[in-house]
This record gives sequence, structure tokens and C-alpha cells, in this order.
Amino acid sequence: MLTQSDAMAAERDPGTTGAPGGPLILVVDDEASVQKLLGILLRAQGMRTVQATSAAEALARAADTNPDLVLLDLGLPDADGIDVTRQLREWTAVPVVVISARGKELDKVATLDAGANDYLTKPFTNGELLARIRVWLRATAHHPAKDSASIIEIGHLRIDFAKHLVQVAGREVHLTPTEYKLFATLMRNPGRLMTHRQLLDAAGGPRSADWRQYLRVYMGQLRRKLEPDMARPRYLLTEPGVGYRLRAD
Repeated sequence: MLTQSDAMAAERDPGTTGAPGGPLILVVDDEASVQKLLGILLRAQGMRTVQATSAAEALARAADTNPDLVLLDLGLPDADGIDVTRQLREWTAVPVVVISARGKELDKVATLDAGANDYLTKPFTNGELLARIRVWLRATAHHPAKDSASIIEIGHLRIDFAKHLVQVAGREVHLTPTEYKLFATLMRNPGRLMTHRQLLDAAGGPRSADWRQYLRVYMGQLRRKLEPDMARPRYLLTEPGVGYRLRAD
């Protein structure tokens, strides 16, 4: 994370103020020091920030300002950040990047299942945080209406929902119905870490003890059909213990 010396240096530098037209980031954290340091870091990258220190304030600020991205800590004084995520997802698709000291797999899965797009465990580097934010800002800029888009292209991958057609580098690829559902879900959520449960629900798979193995088999088949080298996946990435992500950059 940004150190106090970084903050002092940034405050002395008049060039660190965010551009007036820069992306708006809603920073939700109840620690004043964290709010200050994150604000300086983000504004130094040309972003604008709005702050919230509680769940209630976060929801109000999101409704009032319509931010481009929400940076959310889970440990809030009046409610859990997971509840904030669920309530946001009732009315907005804004990217939610969680930053939390909770590093357990169950916490990550529960947060992502609630609708968060990404999860960073504290401590993390400034570079990693900024990279994740840039990924989501690019994703929303390039795919503003993914749910209604008839065709989505990412790298060499292309899906035409109207024709039920999948292509890799211009070559048509046949997918089974389950493979197609999984691939379509990932293509509609580029860069987003999708949990095992989210993918299983999308594919209509069995709710049994071997559901992770079920997904592992189908993801292996997708890699075989879509990846140039399935041993070194370029697009379909595994997040151990959590789920899968379609690389968007």
C-alpha cells in the first residue's frame, strides 16, 4: 500500500491532482488514513475520488454520483461489505473491486458470489491495485453493454450470440451446449473472477459434492478447443480454490 512518505511527496507535487474528466472512483473504507492515502494514489493517476466510510454512506454515494468503479473494504462499522455488494447489484453493474484483510478462501468466494468483480487481499502493492482498476475501467469502456451485445470479441476469441457461433482466430469451433454456456458467461464478464458456483449455475450443472471436478473437466475441454497451448492458457485462467477468469488484456 501507499506509505506515508509517498503521501507527503504526492501532496507536495501539484501534478498529482486528478484530471477533471478522469474516471470517478468511489472509495469505501472506514479508516481515515487509508482513505487519504488511496485518494492521493488515485488522484495522482488522473482519477477523481468520492469517499464513504460506512455501508449506508457507500450506497448513498453510489446512487448520487454514479461512479465508474467502487473500491470496497469489507470491514465497515454498520454492515458487511458483502451486503453492500449485494445491494449494489440490485440496480447497478458498476465494477466492484474489494480490498480486504480477509484472506480466507470462503470470504473471497462469498464476496465474489455476491457480485464483486475482483478481490485483493491486504497488503498489496500500489502497482497491483492500479493494474486491477485499469483492467476494469477498460472493460467497462470497451464493453458498455455486454448483456445486450450480439457479438463479443476478445483477442482471437469471438462469440456471436444471435448465430450461436464461436470462432478462434476466424476459425469456427464447435462447443457442446454446456461448454457454450460456460464460454458465453466468461465472455460476458471479461476480466472478472467467476466463482465455481457462479459458473455452475450458468451452465445448469449438478449441485453435488463433485461440482468442482465437473467444472474442471469442462474447462479442460474448453482450453483444448480455444487455447493455442492448453498447457499455458492465454485466455482461460484458473484462480485456485475460487474459480476461473477470462483474461481481457
